[in-house]
Amino acid sequence: MFDVIIAGCGPTGAVLAAELRLHDVRVLVLEQATEPVSFVRIVGLHIRTIELMAMRGLLERILEHGRQRPAGGFFAAITKPVPKGLDSAHTYLLGIPQPVIVRLLEEHAVRLGAQVRRGCAVAGFEQDDKGVTVELADGGQLRSRYLVGCDGGRSTVRKLLGVGFPGEPARTETLMGEMHLGAPQEEITAKVAEIHETDRSFDLRPFGAGIYRVVVPAAGVGDRVEPPTLEDFRQQLRAIAGTDFGVHSPRWLSRFGDATRLAERYRVGRVLLAGDAAHIHPPIGGQGLNLGVQDAFNLGWKLAAQVRGWAPEALLDTYQAERHPVAEDVLDNTRAQVELLSTEPGPQAVRRLLTELMDIDEVNRRLIEKITAIGIRYDFGAGPDLLGRRLRDIDVKGGRLYELLHRGRGLLLDRTGRLTVGGWSDRVDYLADPTAELDVPCVLLRPDGHVAWIGEDQQNLEDHLSRWFGEPADRFA
Repeated sequence: MFDVIIAGCGPTGAVLAAELRLHDVRVLVLEQATEPVSFVRIVGLHIRTIELMAMRGLLERILEHGRQRPAGGFFAAITKPVPKGLDSAHTYLLGIPQPVIVRLLEEHAVRLGAQVRRGCAVAGFEQDDKGVTVELADGGQLRSRYLVGCDGGRSTVRKLLGVGFPGEPARTETLMGEMHLGAPQEEITAKVAEIHETDRSFDLRPFGAGIYRVVVPAAGVGDRVEPPTLEDFRQQLRAIAGTDFGVHSPRWLSRFGDATRLAERYRVGRVLLAGDAAHIHPPIGGQGLNLGVQDAFNLGWKLAAQVRGWAPEALLDTYQAERHPVAEDVLDNTRAQVELLSTEPGPQAVRRLLTELMDIDEVNRRLIEKITAIGIRYDFGAGPDLLGRRLRDIDVKGGRLYELLHRGRGLLLDRTGRLTVGGWSDRVDYLADPTAELDVPCVLLRPDGHVAWIGEDQQNLEDHLSRWFGEPADRFA
């Protein structure tokens, strides 16, 4: 009997497993693939995801394997500088090979005590009032209190659950891969610059030693299950650029479409969805992996609270209430970006107008905050603007704020020295006189770093501790 079974050991599933293990939840992760992905695709971690890695003490290890670049020029590939004064200590994009980040996150989960079984696929499940019986493709059965589908855009868990996945099917498709190019670099640079004047969906980006990331529109919409061939790339490069640049020796080849879909529900009873199982969208802006990891950080402590028995009645429902609107916003901004990449005169006119408007710092800042997810504000009710937002990694007494969140617990920052977390000390940490950098009397942080309360009254604090962290332990004594 497990507390939680997770289907899928990608970044979302691995992070969720680790978050649950911080609270001693018995976790099993089932991964259909027998081996981790081998192709070296580079993914980008945005500011908010980097902050979350810092919150759990993972960032230094991840930085060793990544490459930093400025956090600008994301929105529809419109090149603009990073806005000044972004509210984060980590104002960069971190490019990292996908197999590496998956390995690091899985190792983190296993180190905390999660079990991972490869070559195990979910074939069915039934839930009742006490748990979920999971049927495996090999005929075996497992039992858990909850099941979470982190099994990608073609999620078996979502389909078996009968949750609708409305949206738009793919209208266009793009080929992407990494390969060697035989043409001189000057020729490649000149041709890319020429094509970019009218088409930003085409790109050849060098990765050193003659290797390039090649992104080129496909001839139509095909079967995404089957990867493209090198000949597919050659044909499309010739059609658009007039040359195939001598492409050869690919490291990996893939295709992606612009399908955009969002699950109608993130939870049905004891079964939940996260990551691509809950939402898919074009990869423009690089938000997909980040959105899924952020789902996991939002869900992990809430599901752990439910398992451990201290969750307030509606806490688990706040997962969908908070994350579904965020996914809606991501789907909308990717739809907008896809339109801005069109070569048609109308979208090109809008692109030129937006490019001009982004010279206004506030417009540029708003779009960067949207893409990097640092502009998210959950609806916690009326209050100061900081309420519901994440608190950046400020200096605190003895170090940095995020160092105090490594254990995945709540945190009270008390500048008055008069408050206490009392009977919630098994779930919430306390720091008196934290820093002059905090310009409000006291702040209560959730385990995901979002501000749950601002004030200085003990009774009001206790009301909010009960709202987010349940009844105090001494009430059951």
